[in-house]
Amino acid sequence: MSKESVKPARVKMKVPHTYVILFSVIIIMALFTYLIPAGEFARIEDPNTGKMVVDPASFHIVDQNPIGFFDLFQSIPKGMSAASSIIFFIFIVGGSFQIITGTGAIEAGISRIAVKLQGKDKLMIPIFLFIFSLFGATIGMAEEAIVFVPIGIALARALGYDAIVGTAMITLGAACGFTSGFMNPFTVGVAQGIAELPLFSGIVFRLVILAVMLIITTLYLLRYGSKVKADPSYSIVHELEKEEKHKVIDLSDIPAFEKQHTLVLLTLLVGFGFIIYGVFEKDWYITEIASAFLAMGIIGGLLGKMGPSAISREFVEGAKGIVFGALVVGIARGILVVMQDGAIIDSIINGLAAGIQSLPKAVAVIGMYVVQVIINFFIPSGSGQAAATMPIMVPLSDVLTINRQVAVMAYQFGDGFTNSIIPTSAALMGVLSVAKISYEKWVKFLWPLMLIWLATGAVFLLIANMINYGPF
Repeated sequence: MSKESVKPARVKMKVPHTYVILFSVIIIMALFTYLIPAGEFARIEDPNTGKMVVDPASFHIVDQNPIGFFDLFQSIPKGMSAASSIIFFIFIVGGSFQIITGTGAIEAGISRIAVKLQGKDKLMIPIFLFIFSLFGATIGMAEEAIVFVPIGIALARALGYDAIVGTAMITLGAACGFTSGFMNPFTVGVAQGIAELPLFSGIVFRLVILAVMLIITTLYLLRYGSKVKADPSYSIVHELEKEEKHKVIDLSDIPAFEKQHTLVLLTLLVGFGFIIYGVFEKDWYITEIASAFLAMGIIGGLLGKMGPSAISREFVEGAKGIVFGALVVGIARGILVVMQDGAIIDSIINGLAAGIQSLPKAVAVIGMYVVQVIINFFIPSGSGQAAATMPIMVPLSDVLTINRQVAVMAYQFGDGFTNSIIPTSAALMGVLSVAKISYEKWVKFLWPLMLIWLATGAVFLLIANMINYGPF
């Protein structure tokens, strides 16, 4: 054999385990607590919203509190404790949905929907994206999307797609609505209150933003879904699909739809309606939604002719299947624990805001946007980020003669887009745990769309600044 015919072996890069990635970020943040001066803002009550917000003139240096070796490991159990409501929410949703699945009602119901959608299955993606965008835009749907993910995945698989498509058409739909935020009380509502703007003013422009985002996301997801349907090996989660092959509904041999299936699906329908009512009218959050879903699981199991012991076994099986993802939420929260204990979050906010002041007006708008994107990694809570940054960004926008409505938009884009990709987002980690999609696989799927979203946001911000977007 000649030397020319010998080809060097290709070294394949192996992506680290999700836990390795997250713990590496924790270590980096711990190192930052030695390098970044500790500081904090004083918090005062905002008269417009009643929320505690930062006093932009109050930033001061405090004693350095670097994270030590043992503190580093304590951040994990502390993070799990801080995220316990989300973690147990995931376990309860996973267990309860497994009970419903065990009755056969989901398979029987979805198989009939899938049969009706055959030949028209491309309509499913834009319809789901649109419906969930309304939830995102009005009730700020984030963690709440977790309960719908298993149904989306089951329907997507029945039509020849994969778990990515089933997850994305729900969560990315909610993300489009959440980010455009034409009536999102938890982001735009809070930010406009702090900025002393009329509530939900500028709604027409934000509706245009929602339409554009839905078009972009639909085209992206249809393109990926078409490739998966044509060649299942193209799926980013091909290994997962092989493992879950037994869960794919065979449309050539659909199960009989019996009376108990109707009762179980009615329980689901009433339960979801009850949850939506509670979120809108009673300010429900994780505890109440988890309780409602647990009730749905138990009642649905009994109506589906399952005994108490069978219901218990199914619950344990469902919870057991999402242990990996549920723990990811706690480990990711450890990142925030390190930054909070090291008192560097306010220092980062203050430093980034100071960097914007010297920029020209047009560039400063994009600078505000970039700053909000960065801060969202550290403060993934929408209302929390508004309370921490808008009291700084509002006077800064006044100094730079940038309309306050534009400053709100820079915040809503900076907060909204990257919630779908940052590991500190409990909602994202919860969704991925229920879907059994690893974080690195999700990033591989989403990063091109994320770049498109971010670029689209920049374009809309420049347009808003150019037209002096105000309260219309």
